[in-house]
Amino acid sequence: MSKEERGAGLAEPPVATEEPGAGRARGAEQQPQREGVAAGDDAAAAHAHGPTRGVIREYFESLVVTAIMALFGMTFVVQAVKVPTGSMQNTINIGDHLLVNKFIFAPGPVLPFLPQREIRRGDIIVFKYPGKFQSPEFADNPEVNDEREDNLPFKTNYVKRVIGLPGDRIEEQAGRLIVNGQTLAERRITAVDPGEGEPESHPLHKAPLQIEDAPPLGEGPYEVFYHPDTINAPRGTLRGQTFQVPEGHYFVMGDNRDNSLDSRFWGYVPRHLIIGRAMFVYWSFDESLPRSEGSFGFVYDFFQNTRWSRTGTLVR
Repeated sequence: MSKEERGAGLAEPPVATEEPGAGRARGAEQQPQREGVAAGDDAAAAHAHGPTRGVIREYFESLVVTAIMALFGMTFVVQAVKVPTGSMQNTINIGDHLLVNKFIFAPGPVLPFLPQREIRRGDIIVFKYPGKFQSPEFADNPEVNDEREDNLPFKTNYVKRVIGLPGDRIEEQAGRLIVNGQTLAERRITAVDPGEGEPESHPLHKAPLQIEDAPPLGEGPYEVFYHPDTINAPRGTLRGQTFQVPEGHYFVMGDNRDNSLDSRFWGYVPRHLIIGRAMFVYWSFDESLPRSEGSFGFVYDFFQNTRWSRTGTLVR
């Protein structure tokens, strides 16, 4: 068999001939097509990422996110309160602005991996004033007025120290507290109101208590302040009241024991009205000092009357 016969079953493609300039023409036709594909890819990518955001839209979205985070924090984590009365002096002074930890006493089960715990004796808490407890010794007390604008039940915020837990039996005798038969460990200090003898509206009533030279009486984790007449009274001659704390309630008192409208007068605090635990002072303004006159007097007063040394003070 000849070579021609062996290759007879294979067909070779014809050799295409091009006229001069045909390759250049074909390349010119393909170039616009590639440019069109690239342009289409860019448009698809832009569509996938959405329209370009303007500066105003970015600022608006940032403000909305910030507002949502602040609202969440104020609702579940922290709250700012101002102390308007002297019932907690000198632990907390009139004009102190506090941050309150709302999460620590959050209702529900206490989880070990979260900063939660039960309310303890000695905690300083912020709560909604519950009004007079509905039992004769409190409901009929003429010393408490629940119709005052600064003392409205379920609206006015109070700051007090927890003395009695649910089920506790508390007695008060001449500047001493007896809880379940045991004297409560407190550092009792004698102090006087600098505005004593002056009208109730006198600015000195808003100043901190003046500490006497007498050393603290007793040992304890915190200080409470009594008038010298109370400290020096014979045991068992003052008030002599006994309180039985109901379940689900707490007995609270101010550290300025002789000038505090608290559970001794209006009763017990329900658990659901407790907002949180006072943490620290973020700003303190001395309201006992005179105010400046003029258009910019408030600016001068801010720097002059601010108690800078109390900024950041932990509340204990």
